[in-house]
Amino acid sequence: MMEIAILIVLLGLIFDYTNGFHDAANVVSTVIATRVLAPISAIVMAGVLNFIGATQISGVAQTIASGLVHAQEASQLVVLAAVIGAISWNLLTWFYGIPSSSSYALIGGLLGAAWLHEGMHTIIWGGVLGKVIIPMAISPLIGFLLAFLLMKTLYYFRLDSKKHKLFRHLQIGSACFVALSHGLNDAQKSMGIITLGLFASGFLSRPDIPIWVIFACALTMAIGTAFGGFRIIHTMGFAITKIEPIQGFAAEATASLVILSASFLGMPISSTQMIAGSITGVGSAKSLKAVTWKVPQKLVMAWFFTLPGAGFVGGAAYFLLSFWIKTA
Repeated sequence: MMEIAILIVLLGLIFDYTNGFHDAANVVSTVIATRVLAPISAIVMAGVLNFIGATQISGVAQTIASGLVHAQEASQLVVLAAVIGAISWNLLTWFYGIPSSSSYALIGGLLGAAWLHEGMHTIIWGGVLGKVIIPMAISPLIGFLLAFLLMKTLYYFRLDSKKHKLFRHLQIGSACFVALSHGLNDAQKSMGIITLGLFASGFLSRPDIPIWVIFACALTMAIGTAFGGFRIIHTMGFAITKIEPIQGFAAEATASLVILSASFLGMPISSTQMIAGSITGVGSAKSLKAVTWKVPQKLVMAWFFTLPGAGFVGGAAYFLLSFWIKTA
C-alpha cells in the first residue's frame, strides 16, 4: 500500500531525528564537559559533521536492509512496527536521561516484528550473531581497553602545562572525528530500514540504498543532532568521571577509531556504548576511584534490556497493526 510506504519513510526519518538528538550526547558530551567548546558550538559542529559522515556509504545500511532478516519475507507492517518500536524506546530512554542505544533499539524492533510475522526462520541468525551480538559485547570492552592504554601513554609523556593546552586543541579534532563516525554508522541504520520498507512495498526491485534516501537521512540526523540531547549529555560527560581535555581527547580518539572500523565492516555498533566505554577507560587509567562505577553499571543494564525491550515493543506494534488492519 502506498500509504504505508509513505508512513514508513516518514517514521524512518522521525527515528533518524530522534537518533540525532538522542545520541548527540555521545558526540559532544566530553568536549562540553572539558569546556573546550560551548554547548551550542559543540552541537552545531556535531550536526554538520554528522551530515557529512552520513552521506558516506558504509556496509551498515546494507546490513540493516538485508543482513538481519530475509528481505523477501519482510512485509510493510514488519518495517513499520520496527520503526515504531525503536522510536518509542528512544523517546522513553531520552525522557529519563538514559543513554541507551538507538542502534539496538532499531535492530530489536526489527527482530521482534519479524519474529512475530513469520517466525524464527525470518531472522538471519548468523548475521545477528556476527554483526550485532558479538560486536555489542566486545566493542565497549575494546573502547575501554584502548582508551585505558592511550591514557596511560599520554600520562607518561605529559610533562608540563603547555601540553595540557595542546590537548584542548587536539580534543576539538577528536570530537570532529566522533561526529563524523557517528554519522557514518548511525544514519546508515535509518537508510537501511527505509530501504527495506521500500523493497517490501514493491518500490525497489533490490534492497539497494537510493541516493535520495541517503541525503534525506543525512539531513534529518544533522537537524536532530543540532537540537541536542541535554538530558543525556549530563550522564555521559559528568556522571561517569571527571574529564580533562587530555582525557577527552583519548576517549574520543579511541571511540571514533572503533566506530569507523566497525562501519566499514558493516557492523551497526552503538556509539553510546563506545563513548561510555572509552570514558570509563580514561577514568580508570587515572584511578579506579576516579570512576563512579554505579553509572557504568546502570548503563550496562540499560544496554542489556534495549535489544529485548525494543523487540517486545516492535512485536507488540506489529500485533496491534495487524489487528487494526484486519478489523478495519
